[in-house]
Amino acid sequence: MIENQENLTTKQLVDAIVEGIQDRKGGNITVLDMTVLENTITSYFVICDGTSNVQVDAIADSVEEYVRENLGEKPFHVEGRTNAQWILLDYLDVVVHVFQRPVREFYSLESLWADAPRTDIPNLD
Repeated sequence: MIENQENLTTKQLVDAIVEGIQDRKGGNITVLDMTVLENTITSYFVICDGTSNVQVDAIADSVEEYVRENLGEKPFHVEGRTNAQWILLDYLDVVVHVFQRPVREFYSLESLWADAPRTDIPNLD
């Protein structure tokens, strides 16, 4: 029963993260299920992009706000705020990557973790 509770909490976390991204019009949202891979340090990656450093920063702020308000959680660690080309929010079970589009294309995390089941969330626009 505890395992089911943990899975529900992780799903709620992913859902709150996606809502936070969508609230600031983050695009091309992808959820990678890392649980099926061996030796990974997280359960899910949530990846999205914005068109500018201002939007990337706003998306990251929105994710933090949605998760804090809905689940009472704060990220364990945040990186990339200085230049806002790639902001990483680490919630331990879920790691969020908010990219500027060209930076996302360059690093192509989805192809690096191609064995992970992938869910693409349609843009709201």
